[in-house]
Amino acid sequence: MKADPLIESSPVFEAAGAAEAPEDRPSKTCPCSSGANASKQSFVYALGRIEPRFPSVSVEKEYAQAVGRSDASGKTDRAALHEVLSRRANRYLARQMCFVMTIGGMDTYILVPRDPADLDLLIATTRPAPSPLDIDAVIGVLGPMAPPGVCGGLSIPLVFVDQVYSFDHKELLGTLPPPDGADKDAFMATAGEILERVMQSADNAGASDEHRALNYLALRYPAIYAEAFARHAANFSLASISVTPSPLGIGRNVYDVIYAFTHRQNDFTEKRFCRVDVTDQFPYLVTKLSPYYDR
Repeated sequence: MKADPLIESSPVFEAAGAAEAPEDRPSKTCPCSSGANASKQSFVYALGRIEPRFPSVSVEKEYAQAVGRSDASGKTDRAALHEVLSRRANRYLARQMCFVMTIGGMDTYILVPRDPADLDLLIATTRPAPSPLDIDAVIGVLGPMAPPGVCGGLSIPLVFVDQVYSFDHKELLGTLPPPDGADKDAFMATAGEILERVMQSADNAGASDEHRALNYLALRYPAIYAEAFARHAANFSLASISVTPSPLGIGRNVYDVIYAFTHRQNDFTEKRFCRVDVTDQFPYLVTKLSPYYDR
């Protein structure tokens, strides 16, 4: 697919291209990577919130004119923003916007879609009625630090985005199948607690192999929620989540994600783990959830 020249001319894309060495520059039209180039790339699998930003006063003024041309009566500011950016006629404006991922309330990444068509994924994250429970998952390749002119002087890394998943807290938990015979509300409470533990993990920017494995399991492996529910029913609480390199990961980046559950009365600890391969951009499960024994 040929890159859209209007997207290529936006400040984010111009600055991103200028900041990268030609041999390391990720393709904006193909997320392919192999051989030596793949080994140079650092991947991101991050959970947080995506926020649209105006990179300059001129873009903000242009947006104000676009709002003035639409009927925004009775709409919140965020609903008006979503409507304006979603209109095809205003796509030129969406191309100029900055999309910033915040994690734990801190600006963490500036997002650049590698395929021009993926701009729609970023526009969708503007949400007409945002909630504190909204979650955005970003999968991509870590780029260089953004030059000052990219997003109003914001100096944080670029991420070249290949996939974005957007949902709210309840929507994500609603996709998890409760164990047979389990009370749905009780299961949702347990699953919500586990998800919060992952989201609040210290410094989890989703760029290290350990955090990519943890975030992948939180989104794509329902068995950990069912196990936590079963442990709660047996009067155990989740004491810790740790991630360590697997002794079996020879030649691959494979990690053991270990969940430790401690009995609330006698402090007896049981551990469960799963093994995840994070060598490439898209992690995958190697070993299903199993008992773990300290070596």
